[in-house]
Amino acid sequence: MKKGKKIYEGKAKIIYATQDKDLVIQYFKDDATAFNNQKKSTIEGKGVLNNRISEHILSNLSQIGIKNHLVKRLNMREQVIKLVEIIPIEFIVRNVATGSLTKRLGIEDGTVLKEPLIEYCLKDDKLGDPLIAEDHIYAFDWAKRREIETIKKMIFRINDFMIGMFRGIGIKLIDFKLEFGRIKSNGKSDVILADEISPDTCRLWDSITDKKLDKDRFRKDLGDLIPAYTEVAKRLGILHEQSNVSAVNVTKLSSIKKKSK
Repeated sequence: MKKGKKIYEGKAKIIYATQDKDLVIQYFKDDATAFNNQKKSTIEGKGVLNNRISEHILSNLSQIGIKNHLVKRLNMREQVIKLVEIIPIEFIVRNVATGSLTKRLGIEDGTVLKEPLIEYCLKDDKLGDPLIAEDHIYAFDWAKRREIETIKKMIFRINDFMIGMFRGIGIKLIDFKLEFGRIKSNGKSDVILADEISPDTCRLWDSITDKKLDKDRFRKDLGDLIPAYTEVAKRLGILHEQSNVSAVNVTKLSSIKKKSK
């Protein structure tokens, strides 16, 4: 599939047009950001790992009936995905209290929630992705009530599946972010899961040690996140140690070549 012009660039990915108006190419960058882009860095190999992990999770979700934007992975850094109209809401799914939730409400870090908690944030970097109520969504017509009801059903199914998947490899799914988009199908507008699911968008703790295996390693200066992301990929059975070393080395070699030109 031929890559066309760049149509969008976010903090972690670039979207390119293709010859098919319904499909685009998603490129995973090595950029790392935190605190609404106030902290930035480039971590070589991060995009390669997120591409593989997200492909694995989305492919498995497809198998249990969760429609999503993934079509196929093209190479180490790129996926073909369906072009969707993104709903401007970030859906935060929490199983354990940590991060901003504990700061806002004074809850002890690590408190296991009785039931999954869904929070809504307006997807707007300029405003700092503010927390909103469900009524805000309907008041400002960011999504229809039927769409949100469909999304919530999908979220609980996704959460159940991912909890089990990660528990099976010795990882606790603490919380994660999801995005959804609209797509035309047989003349109707359907809502499907969009964006990546990776250690960039999930909090993942080792089941025994509570070691952070996600982007909190970057946020909180806990050490290099590449070994943590690699550990997640290896436990999922999608990346062996040797192949990961090769992937990251290829990334570094490509970067060196570009700088030398």
